[in-house]
Amino acid sequence: MGNSIFNINLPKNEPIKSYAPGSPEKAALKKRIEELKNQVLEIPLIIGGKEIKTGNMADCVIPHDHQKVIGRYHKAGKKEVEMAIDAALKARESWAAMDWTERAAIFLKAGDLLASPYWRNTLNAATMLAQSKNAFQAEIDSACELIDFFKFNAYYAQQIYGEQPPHSPDGQWNKLEYRPLEGFVFAVSPFNFTSIAGNLPTSPALMGNVVLMKPASSAVYTGYWLMKLFQAAGVPDGVINFVPGSGSQVGNPVMNSPHFAGIHFTGSTPVFQSMWRIVGENIAKYKSYPRIVGETGGKDFIFVHKSADFKEVGTAMIRGAFEYQGQKCSAASRAYVPVSMWNKLQKFLLAEIKTLKMGPPEDFTNFVNAVIDKNAFDSITSYINFAKKAKNAKIIAGGNYDDSKGYFIKPTVIVTTDPKFKTMEEEIFGPVLTIYVYPTAKYKETLHICNETSVYALTGAIFAKDREAVIQADKILVNAAGNFYINDKPTGAVVGQQPFGGARASGTNDKAGSYLNLIRWTSPRTIKENFIPPTDYRYPFLEEE
Repeated sequence: MGNSIFNINLPKNEPIKSYAPGSPEKAALKKRIEELKNQVLEIPLIIGGKEIKTGNMADCVIPHDHQKVIGRYHKAGKKEVEMAIDAALKARESWAAMDWTERAAIFLKAGDLLASPYWRNTLNAATMLAQSKNAFQAEIDSACELIDFFKFNAYYAQQIYGEQPPHSPDGQWNKLEYRPLEGFVFAVSPFNFTSIAGNLPTSPALMGNVVLMKPASSAVYTGYWLMKLFQAAGVPDGVINFVPGSGSQVGNPVMNSPHFAGIHFTGSTPVFQSMWRIVGENIAKYKSYPRIVGETGGKDFIFVHKSADFKEVGTAMIRGAFEYQGQKCSAASRAYVPVSMWNKLQKFLLAEIKTLKMGPPEDFTNFVNAVIDKNAFDSITSYINFAKKAKNAKIIAGGNYDDSKGYFIKPTVIVTTDPKFKTMEEEIFGPVLTIYVYPTAKYKETLHICNETSVYALTGAIFAKDREAVIQADKILVNAAGNFYINDKPTGAVVGQQPFGGARASGTNDKAGSYLNLIRWTSPRTIKENFIPPTDYRYPFLEEE
C-alpha cells in the first residue's frame, strides 16, 4: 500500500480527434465499426482471470437497429457472485501490499493503451454501436475522458500518499498509511458513459482495493471490452472481476456479504436509495462500515438573464439538451428565459433544431441518434404525451418518435406557463427540454423558483453579460448544482478541470476526477514511532516543592 516517492507530472488532457471527412482516424474508426458489427461476440463472466459461462444468456443489441445482435452475454447469479467475492479476497492481500507506484503503473499503461489506435477504435466503435453515440460523443467519452481518468487518478493518488503529518517532534516519527478498505468494493456502472464504467472499478483498485464490476445490462458489450483492456494493461487476476447480470441476482448477494466494504455507483436515484437502504438493514453483519459513493440523477437547468446573448443561449440549449439524446445526468432539461428575449431566442432555436439530423451513428452526419432501449423510449415518450395533453404547456419543436427500427425520439422543446410543471420537475433522461418564460423584472424571484423546483442538484448554468446578475445567481443557486457553469452549457465536465458530482438527490458529491473521490477508497492508519521511550512514569508535576 506504500508511500514511495515517485514523481508523476501533472497530466495534460487527452487531445480530442476530430473525425473530419478524409481524416485517417475516421477511416480507421469506420473500419472497426464494421468489424464489430459483423460478428456476434460471446461474452463470459471473468472471475479471478478465468472465463465463466453460465448458460443463462441475454443479447446485446444496437439501439438504433434493435433487431441487430452484436453480442450474447452470460449472466451471473448468486453462485458466481460468491466465486467473485472469493477471488477478490484471495487477490486482496498481495494487491494491497503492492507499492502504490506499481499499481499506478498498470493504470498509466491502460491510459497509453487506450490512446493507441487499436484500443481507441475498439472502445469508440463499441460505444457507438452498443450505446448509439455519435463519433464525437464516443471520442470524448470512451477515449479522452477515460484516458484522463487513468492519468489524473494516478497523479491525485501521488498527492494523497504524499500527504503526511506536518510535524514530528524530536524523538518521534509520525506517519500516515493509506490502507485500502478491508473487504471488496462493488462497482455498479450506468449505460450512458463508457468512461464512468471504466473509472468506477479502477479508481478504488488504484488505491489497493479489490472490486466486483457490474456493468449496466444495456452496456455489457462495452463493459466487456473495458475488462479486456484492464487485463491487457496487467491488472492481476481477481483484482477486478466482471460480473454482468440483473441487479437483484448480483446486487443482493454482494450486499449480503460480511466482506462488502463499499459501493461505487452511478445510476438512478431510486436504485441508489434502495441500495443504501439494504446496506443500512445489513449494517450489523459487515466487518466495517461500507463506503457509499454515488452519482445519481439530475434535473439540470439553464437560467437566462436579459443581458445574455440569445445565440449563445440557443446553442447551449441544443448542445446541452440534445447531445447524446439528453441521456446525460448533466443534460439541460429545464430552462428559464426572460420574456424580453423569448421571441428572438425562440426563432433562433427552432431554426437551428430543424437542421439537426437524426439517425444511426455509423452515418457521421447525424447529430442525434437513438435512446438506449425500449424502457427508456417508453418512459421518455410518456412525458411527451403528457405535455401534448396538458393545457398549460405547448410543444414547439419535435414531439415525434418511432421505434419500428431503432428507438428514435425527435429533439423536443416544451414551453410551459407553470414553473412547477411536471417536465420542469421530474428527470426525463431523454431529448426533452422544457422552457418557462418568466417576467423579465422577476429575475431574482425566478432564481428562487429554480432553486426550489427540483430535488436534484447536479449541474446548472447561468447566462448573463451583467456581472451583478451572475453574482446574484451564483449566490441564490449555491446549493442547486454541484457543477455550476457561467455562460456555458451545463454538460461536458473535464477531468482535472471540473471535478464532477452533485448533492441533494444527485448523489454524495465525491467528485470523480479528483483526489476527493480517491480518498474515499482509503482507510488511513496513523503510526507514531517513539525513538526514546520513557522509563519512568512520573511527570514533573508530581514532584514536591
